[in-house]
Amino acid sequence: MKHLITAAALLFATPALAQDKMTLLLDWFINPDHGPIIVAEELGYFADQGLEVEIIPPADPSAPPKLVAAGQGDIAVSYQPSQHLHVAEGLPLLRVGTLVATPLNCLLVLKDGPIQEISQLKGGTIGFSVAGVEEAVLSAMLGRHGVRLDDVEMVNVNFSLSPALMSGQVDAVIGAYRNFELNQMEIEGVEGRCFYVEEEGVPTYDELIYVANPDRMDVGQVRRFLRATELATQYIVNNPEASWELFKGYAPELDDELNAKAWVDTLPRFALRPEALDEGRYTRFEAFLAESGLVEGTRPVSALAVDLGAE
Repeated sequence: MKHLITAAALLFATPALAQDKMTLLLDWFINPDHGPIIVAEELGYFADQGLEVEIIPPADPSAPPKLVAAGQGDIAVSYQPSQHLHVAEGLPLLRVGTLVATPLNCLLVLKDGPIQEISQLKGGTIGFSVAGVEEAVLSAMLGRHGVRLDDVEMVNVNFSLSPALMSGQVDAVIGAYRNFELNQMEIEGVEGRCFYVEEEGVPTYDELIYVANPDRMDVGQVRRFLRATELATQYIVNNPEASWELFKGYAPELDDELNAKAWVDTLPRFALRPEALDEGRYTRFEAFLAESGLVEGTRPVSALAVDLGAE
């Protein structure tokens, strides 16, 4: 009888030991914006949720959502503005969680450079990294100052936002993050100045979100993933210095002055409730894009985003 009980216990225990594999496609190379993901991995929170998460930085920062839509990844880190555009284009994508709950994006110029006002960008060049998203945000910012998107030359600089600005390749860059590129320039001895998108006519939005293909996603797995990142975010807020040690220990290249500065600036911006959905943000941003002529018509929030916990 004892052997039967032991065998039965092992039988029921085995599924708990099996880890469900998930592929997470990042929006960028690993940086402090991904703090909850890395800390969840390092503290074993994913494993505790029965998950084995493969974390993959992109070769092209615009590709991850499209790859997930095509079934070549389970979850992608994306941007709320691009989510609206992707859904309008017919891509099967749904926001399932939030990583960074405030805008980080800014229009970045040299502090002592020739551009002191946005209106001075007329006839100038602006670098960007993700097509579509940046044009949408930039169009609104320029429009408030009498400049049309056609009045500037857009230059795809891929990952090299601040280097392109510092080298004089462009007059400004859009898509620069106030927690990262500003610090990067300061370390290089070049002061930058941000024009903040939410202060220049763009509705407040979630900068970084998790998106999945609603036709392919395993809701249970996604919820467990979000639970792990929620626990990691709580740990980060409660233990900012210890969590920095965990983060920088993930890979040697993360342990530098830039990431240390960016870590401090990013902490207040992580979503404390990654599963929760602010429907108003999606309604307002959808209306903003439609009014700007950047999408045709509007889509209901249910076509763009979901709170899986409320389902």
